[in-house]
Amino acid sequence: MVETYVFGHKSPDSDTITSSIVMANLENELGNADAKAYRLGNVNKETEFILNYLNLEAPELLESIEDGANVILVDHNSPAESVDNLENANILKVVDHHKLALETSYPLFLRFEPVGCTETILCKLYEENNVEITKEIATLMLSAIISDTLLLKSPTTTEDDKLAVEKLAEIAELDAEEYGLEMLKAGTDLSSFTIDEILSLDAKQIDFKDVKSIVNQVNTADISDVMAMKDDLEEGMNKIIEKENLDLFMLLITDIVNSNSQVIALGKDADLVEKAYGVILENNTVLLEGVVSRKKQVVPIMTENA
Repeated sequence: MVETYVFGHKSPDSDTITSSIVMANLENELGNADAKAYRLGNVNKETEFILNYLNLEAPELLESIEDGANVILVDHNSPAESVDNLENANILKVVDHHKLALETSYPLFLRFEPVGCTETILCKLYEENNVEITKEIATLMLSAIISDTLLLKSPTTTEDDKLAVEKLAEIAELDAEEYGLEMLKAGTDLSSFTIDEILSLDAKQIDFKDVKSIVNQVNTADISDVMAMKDDLEEGMNKIIEKENLDLFMLLITDIVNSNSQVIALGKDADLVEKAYGVILENNTVLLEGVVSRKKQVVPIMTENA
């Protein structure tokens, strides 16, 4: 049999890594024994916490794929965020909660839902296919939903996410609030990362109409800890702007406790942040109160005002 590569996006977060593992397991249970989870980058501290909690190894790193390779995409569908040579792959399935960006010349299985996390969709797929959700799988799913919805506080959170958390916490035998806060805080430890690593941890190229941009988001329990590195962060951001020929680099420093984000904005179109949010950047930064979701509270408003 030919191997099926299962993977999420580059600069992987907890949803991408756990969804790859969970989707590969579902495929195995449904008879595709050659499905295997992979990752397209280094795991972050939060994901490390999850994997260590379950005593699991991170999926193998995948840098490129051969022509005609069978692949399943989770937590993304944009080729810009995916593996090299995706255009020559045979995409079997996509399970995602982002907007549709993929075009193919052939039919395939697509499962897109406007929920807070890919794992919420996968939870449904397990149930629809009568596949048991084990304690380990439940913990992976639960962890990702907590991560993507910031303990169900993000505006991306839906009733489906809430129901999934309740169900999965029971199977995993975990207090979602207690475990989730410990997990989220573990993900805010940036002490071992270089500036370049911080700026690539959760970076996504998101163009606002003609404004070529990167939006990076890091979570923290204390914004001041990250802002202490502001000069070094700006130096690194400017290097990326020059290298990638960007119009804008937005760094969102999201406070997981108080649900606000400090933004550092650089580039010739940094004033788009001021226009979009009705704020004034002082020394390239401003606090965006109540903003925690890149997908719901950054991309739409920035695109509308571009």
